Amino acid sequence: MSRWLRRTDAGRTPRLEFGADYNPEQWPRETWTRDVELMRDAGVTIVTVGVFSWARLQPAPDVWDLGWLDDVLDLLHENGIAVDLATATASPPPWMHHRHPEILAVDADGRTLWPGGRQHHRPTSPVFRRYALDLVEKMARRYGEHPALAAWHVSNELGCHDVHDHSPDAEHAFRIWLRERYGDLAALNHAWGTAFWSQHYGDWAEIRTPRRTGPGTHPNPTQQLDFARFSSDALLSHLRAERDLLRSLTPDVPVTTNFMVMGETSGMDYASWAPEIDIVSNDHYVHPGPSARDELSFSANLTGGLAGGAPWWLMEHSTSAVNWQPVNRAKRPGELARDSLTHLAHGADAICYFQWRQSAAGAEKFHSAMLPHAGSDSALFRAVRDLGATLRELAPVAGAHRVPARAAILWDWPSWWAAEQPFTPTAELRYKAEALGWYRAFLDTGVRADVVPAGSELTGYELVVAPVLHVLPAERAAELAAFAEGGGHLVTTYFSGIVDENAHAVLGGYPGALRELLGVRVEEFAPLDPGATVLLDDGSTGDLWSEPVRVVGDDVEVLAGYTGGGSDPGAADLTGVPAVTRRAIGAGGSATYVSTRLADRAPLLRRLLDAAGIVPELPGELCGRVELIRREGFRFLVNRTDTPVELAPLGEIESLAGLPTTTLPPRAVTVLRD
Repeated sequence: MSRWLRRTDAGRTPRLEFGADYNPEQWPRETWTRDVELMRDAGVTIVTVGVFSWARLQPAPDVWDLGWLDDVLDLLHENGIAVDLATATASPPPWMHHRHPEILAVDADGRTLWPGGRQHHRPTSPVFRRYALDLVEKMARRYGEHPALAAWHVSNELGCHDVHDHSPDAEHAFRIWLRERYGDLAALNHAWGTAFWSQHYGDWAEIRTPRRTGPGTHPNPTQQLDFARFSSDALLSHLRAERDLLRSLTPDVPVTTNFMVMGETSGMDYASWAPEIDIVSNDHYVHPGPSARDELSFSANLTGGLAGGAPWWLMEHSTSAVNWQPVNRAKRPGELARDSLTHLAHGADAICYFQWRQSAAGAEKFHSAMLPHAGSDSALFRAVRDLGATLRELAPVAGAHRVPARAAILWDWPSWWAAEQPFTPTAELRYKAEALGWYRAFLDTGVRADVVPAGSELTGYELVVAPVLHVLPAERAAELAAFAEGGGHLVTTYFSGIVDENAHAVLGGYPGALRELLGVRVEEFAPLDPGATVLLDDGSTGDLWSEPVRVVGDDVEVLAGYTGGGSDPGAADLTGVPAVTRRAIGAGGSATYVSTRLADRAPLLRRLLDAAGIVPELPGELCGRVELIRREGFRFLVNRTDTPVELAPLGEIESLAGLPTTTLPPRAVTVLRD
């Protein structure tokens, strides 16, 4: 099935793929030959073609023009460049929305979202689905046997612009989805708690998507959570429809679609998507800020977790500046290679960009590319060419799975959705910020941690952090308890275990479903004003959240307590109240509870790692400055700083591909054999 993963260099050894989105339809034919020459010079081995070409391929309902694409694929194949061929369904052509305005999405205010951008369609539109599958069939029958074809690329960034649709088609599909989930209205009314605010439903037709309500009020929380689940599933349904057709016509060609595990992109539950495709692939763009480098590593790590530790595909990232941030800065020297090699370290066997040639027109003309406006005589193109040469030298890494860590961080999309809903104790909570804070603490302590979807098999992990695991069904709570009782060390935080899968509060006191396991009980939350802090007696500082924690279980140790100091005059007096607790459980296991958002989690994490018997894999001088990432047989060292790092504490080392061996320059990466 995985034709792409079997690709070899000259038929001999596995290779790492290197390439980009290629949009030849934006350029005259005389440019194509020069493009391919420069691709070969840069070391490009694969390109994604046809992503936004539907209007060129089908200029009218009954008119097809595929000859130009034939020529492009032939030209690429003649030059040894493989093709990840898009189904081209990402954006319907103008004739379709002109003839069928009923395919256009509707926002939460009931306004039609008009064409002119991209993804201007309803994922649930049967009209759009019919036209899309006609195009997919045409593409599969024409190109399924083409020797350039390495993989199918379904649509593009599904849900990037149309994840939450409130159209009549969406409401109809939402009701069907709810029938399948609940079976009857009685079960739905119970799950949604419709006795509140007189929301009891007597007919399925009465149910709508959660549109915007009046000032100071919000739709039913469980309705919102289910709509988030449905919206992810609606996009997944379209992915499956295209995938099933492709598999029926070209069973030996792998199918992928590009996820968007990055930043605050939250609409798609990729844990449910990953098993549906043959190759996990991801788009990632750096968001500026103090956490930018850590967020890149976190997202690449999570993508590897979605892939089950197997190799995956970095489908898009940028060579330099993007075009969609308020201020779009060029990358500094070394960042192009460091960003790419960090993804490679976390399991990417294909390093690809948007796009090959920087556009001369259109909304993304100021987005960087492998071949910039300045042309091949540019520092950027030379950096691209250097990276291509490095990847050729690093070919032995291809196919290597990631080496499992001894620790893990759990990631849960439903908790992300529900914890940030309105009408919660604080509007300031950010789910990803808490997870990223723990990830940074692992980096600072020199201990690797895998980022894996909640519900993953925990066997093999010795310490698991579950930050803000807000939505916790009973069976998942039991899995966490079994992990601790079996000798594992669980760490969780405020606002975890609070609601079940229906967003119902778990009664009896907080932290709800985890209360007995942790041996603590909280009667009321004590969130803090923005910018306010609390002090702990171990010298640490917290913000955002605090709680009057009471120890109720046996074998609970108080690791830190509130001092009563801080900067929030309206906060509850928590002097002497436990802030961080740890309970000994079962055969050497434990369950730790952190009731505030710690400014620096590393000191606490070091104590917990010591208790779990987990030691850093890096010398102390390198902890916090260098990130260690491992794939089978290889170690990657990433300089997290803007200053050189001496590698002498590692002893004598031999790097691959001529990479640094004694001093790691600012923002640089080196690769060692284990």
